[in-house]
Amino acid sequence: MTRISSKNFSRKNDENAPPGQVVTDKFPVLTFGSTPSIDLTDWKFSVTGSVSKRMEFDYQTFLGLGEITLSSEFHCVTQWSNLNNTWSGIPFKTLFNQIQISQEAKFAMIHCYGGYTTNVSLNVLLDDDVIFATKHNGEKLTPDHGAPLRLIVPKRYAWKSAKWVNGIEFMEEDAPGFWEMRGYHMEGDPLKEQRFDSDI
Repeated sequence: MTRISSKNFSRKNDENAPPGQVVTDKFPVLTFGSTPSIDLTDWKFSVTGSVSKRMEFDYQTFLGLGEITLSSEFHCVTQWSNLNNTWSGIPFKTLFNQIQISQEAKFAMIHCYGGYTTNVSLNVLLDDDVIFATKHNGEKLTPDHGAPLRLIVPKRYAWKSAKWVNGIEFMEEDAPGFWEMRGYHMEGDPLKEQRFDSDI
């Protein structure tokens, strides 16, 4: 089992949380809409977009790519941060190494059960601490927290850490996801307080 620390967000005290954030040991549930009911026997993860070949995984095949455990911080756009988290699951890089994408593909759209989407730059997804998580702090994710699969992107606000993930679409041009179409920032970097599209 591998343990990775989120490099740029490794902190020793609460005062060093990103600007505008309040540190908590709690992990609130914040969701737009209802929690979907997902049957693992029907669960599929699709790889589409600017790829040489569309791919699809069932749940056991996806887990078989190789699980690790890593530690990272978690920063919600609603101004709370939890600095001590461990996540277990499949590193994004592990999935990426199974895929042949177009050289022009620089972005990805994350797709989820319930219709939620969010865009993330490929260079962000390729950080060592980005993971498709199945467990949080040693416990299986609950449906309210994104089970069976949640993408964790520690260096972005948590609306990019999409719940109930069921696919990734590689794109040559950036495009807004659900919250980005409603005024949230396209990048969402907590260190720059990129909460809304008017923020630099």
